[in-house]
Amino acid sequence: MLMDAQTAGKEFQNWEALHRIENYYCKLPLNKQKGEMKQTAFFTAIINIIAEKTIREITGNSHSLGFDDDPHGLAYIWDDNGRIIGASSRRFDGAYPSIENPKLVWEIKEYYYATTFGSRVADGVYETQLDGFEFKELYERTGRKVYHVLFVDAYRTWWIQGKSYLCRLIDAMNAGVVDEVIVGREVFTRWPELLRSIIEK
Repeated sequence: MLMDAQTAGKEFQNWEALHRIENYYCKLPLNKQKGEMKQTAFFTAIINIIAEKTIREITGNSHSLGFDDDPHGLAYIWDDNGRIIGASSRRFDGAYPSIENPKLVWEIKEYYYATTFGSRVADGVYETQLDGFEFKELYERTGRKVYHVLFVDAYRTWWIQGKSYLCRLIDAMNAGVVDEVIVGREVFTRWPELLRSIIEK
């Protein structure tokens, strides 16, 4: 189910062709590597393309993106009177329909080129828990639900080196601080299904 960089790269080629042919607006960001490993962030790009494809199919709108694929600010939630009732402590990798009163926010942890298993992954799990506690507190206090999703991929990082951290993510779901964890190839089936359920609700 988890992919490595080569597998994700092959999958991305098909989605990149759709992005080009259909004139999609979503960004195809680069990873943070250097040299030969610096290329498209495959998993993130696939998530963006599937999101735009799904939103277009549901809304019939092909003239705008329909979601925030690269938020540069914190998420804010306000009530019907325009008063802010909640805000995130960190930026997310995506939000629907935007970071202003989002219905859905997501984070992406793709670690294809990690050579050692260290604090970066541990920090990522901790950050997800922090975000989740904030949204859980918001819901308990106001009844306003923001669906919080985490995407993870990289076979070697998560399955060979980091099974204990996958267990922590399961604990986070059981504790209600993350609503869903989408792993590797699940993105192709579960992500459009989840988006559709949120948009049509």
